[in-house]
Amino acid sequence: MKKRLKRDFYERPALALAKALLGKTLARKDGKRMLRGKIVETEAYLGEKDKASHAFGGKITKRNKTEYLRGGHLYIYLCYGMHWQLNVTASFSGVPGCVLLRALEPQKKERIASGPGKLCKWLNLDKSFDTEDLVYSKKIWIEDSFEKEKIACSERIGIEYAGEWAKKPWRFFLKDSPCLSKG
Repeated sequence: MKKRLKRDFYERPALALAKALLGKTLARKDGKRMLRGKIVETEAYLGEKDKASHAFGGKITKRNKTEYLRGGHLYIYLCYGMHWQLNVTASFSGVPGCVLLRALEPQKKERIASGPGKLCKWLNLDKSFDTEDLVYSKKIWIEDSFEKEKIACSERIGIEYAGEWAKKPWRFFLKDSPCLSKG
């Protein structure tokens, strides 16, 4: 088994965390089933100054309060009333910022987790996982990987409402993965 990531890994700005998570393995224990997938696509959300972030302007709501937890917690919310979205909190307690996990590459390289909604469906994740601590959880965690892979970046996807903030090149992905989202 690979080594679970510790708290200090997550306590960095969202942009740095979005790149650092690429190539790591997300592990999920679901009853007797063990699921693992390499993180191949992420997007960074920078908190209070980022118009695409739920924490834009410093607002704290019932939905986004998890984004203010210290790095290494899950922030899960329902998007468009249909799809769960899995984020990992970044930085320190009280400083909002997170990384959306957009796609995983399962061991069989199937495209069953190639998009934020598909990823949560495959892992059987819902709102009950919001605030889950990746450092201590027995149900979900991220494992280290030492593979060097080619990272590419582009604009974030599906956030046109954020104006110029939608054009920021804060989507990161492993260039050669067959399991990216269709963004």
